[in-house]
Amino acid sequence: MRFRNLAGFAAALLIGALCGSLIGPRPAEAVAREIIELQRDVTTLLQGQKDIATQVTQDHTVMRTLIEQSNDTVGKLNGTMSGLQKSVQDVQANSGARLDTMSTQVQGLSDNLEEIKSRLGKLNQQLVDLQGTMQNIDSKISGGAVAPSSTVPTSAPASSSPQPTGSPTAAASPAPNADTLYSNGLRDITSGKYDLARSEFQDYLKYYGDTDLASNAQFYLGEIAYSQRQYSQAVAEYEKVLTVYPKSFKLAPARLKKGMALIELGQKSSGVKELRELVKRYPGTEEERRARARLKELGVAAAAA
Repeated sequence: MRFRNLAGFAAALLIGALCGSLIGPRPAEAVAREIIELQRDVTTLLQGQKDIATQVTQDHTVMRTLIEQSNDTVGKLNGTMSGLQKSVQDVQANSGARLDTMSTQVQGLSDNLEEIKSRLGKLNQQLVDLQGTMQNIDSKISGGAVAPSSTVPTSAPASSSPQPTGSPTAAASPAPNADTLYSNGLRDITSGKYDLARSEFQDYLKYYGDTDLASNAQFYLGEIAYSQRQYSQAVAEYEKVLTVYPKSFKLAPARLKKGMALIELGQKSSGVKELRELVKRYPGTEEERRARARLKELGVAAAAA
């Protein structure tokens, strides 16, 4: 529209000049020169109009290209964001299982350390007993309390104490070593051999269910079930820790994992109740911190209203 106005204005100037030349008594040469200048101005204006139109067309093409490139970039960014969102969701879904596995491994390492300390204590006690025995032997030797060799019988009748072949003592197999069973169970659970570890901890409870480490073995049965996503079985195993071993130092971990297993089963209210009970009973512990974090994820308060 602006270019049309310019052209109209130029034409009006040209017509005005012509009219003026016709009206006024100007010389013909001067009029012709003005007409030529006006024609030159009109030509310049028309060329400028054409140049501006060409520039506008080029700018429009460039803008359209930039808009298309921007749309492509936005599309690629949307695809990248979708991929990142999926990755974050996958990480969030797997983080709980990974944390549980790491927690189980840390618990196993901690119990290994406790077992080593216990064994060192037993070895130290055995050394003390051995030293006492050696001192008693030395005192007897120095006091001449050893019996003459002639009083010691050289042989015993072969049939003096026969062992009945059908007795329960002969038929029963000896119980496996407690330390070996427990150590093997810890080793296998930390290395992911859950079925083998379950068998070993079950045997430990079968033969040594009244020892100090029995509650640990029971707790690890729950950990194995939880790691294998057998949440109902895990709840039952953790419950045994809480009821059968009320003085165990695994009570806080057992209640935490029981609550989390209940949540995995869809029993949110029961799981929240267990976690709140943990927060109430064991303040300042790592289990309390994890329980609070899980309750926050669920959008519920750490204490009942």
